[in-house]
Amino acid sequence: MRLAQAPRAVFFDLDGTLVDSAPDLIAAVKALCVELGAPLPDADIVRGVVSAGGRAMLRKGLPGADDAMIDQWLPRFLDLYSVAMTVHTKLYDGIAEVLERLAARDVAWGIVTNKPGWLARPMLEQMGFHRSAVALVTGDCLPVRKPDPAPVRFACEKAGVDPAHAVMIGDDLRDVVSGRDAGTRTIAAGWGYLDGGDPHAWGADLVIDDPRALIAALALD
Repeated sequence: MRLAQAPRAVFFDLDGTLVDSAPDLIAAVKALCVELGAPLPDADIVRGVVSAGGRAMLRKGLPGADDAMIDQWLPRFLDLYSVAMTVHTKLYDGIAEVLERLAARDVAWGIVTNKPGWLARPMLEQMGFHRSAVALVTGDCLPVRKPDPAPVRFACEKAGVDPAHAVMIGDDLRDVVSGRDAGTRTIAAGWGYLDGGDPHAWGADLVIDDPRALIAALALD
């Protein structure tokens, strides 16, 4: 499976697409459970909803908690996470090579994430791989977030690229919806967290199961 021609820009979701951040997020959920005197959650259950955000992780990590409790504990969870975001977080195998190939082919790339900027920017700075990105659109850059198409359109504007010549890649249905409605082509990242969904049912142009296969899928070979 591949696109007919290479795009002029490629935009990635962050957690579950560019980086495997689940270990550090799960560690923060467990640390909160320890503080609250709650049983430690099953890591695989929490991992499955990482792309759905902090509230979803806390619901899985603290079953039985109501929405008011989740809202009360969310700031502490984020604080615990913010001081240990890159202990185990790393690029998915093959992503570094994809970014190198994009640079070699003069294809712009960026990040469109619902993660708030106060978490995304320090994490990326600590990991140090994002300096060549033409856009970093975080969840608090605009009044709306994915699945609204505005963040992807904003990234295209920052890259100076028409959406028709761009690709949005992500491991959640909202990434595909946001990209499609913005006018880009879309790739579902089958290697990501997927939030329990079937990426083949999302209507993406392509479903890719291994980041290393992106080089061929994006016609960069």
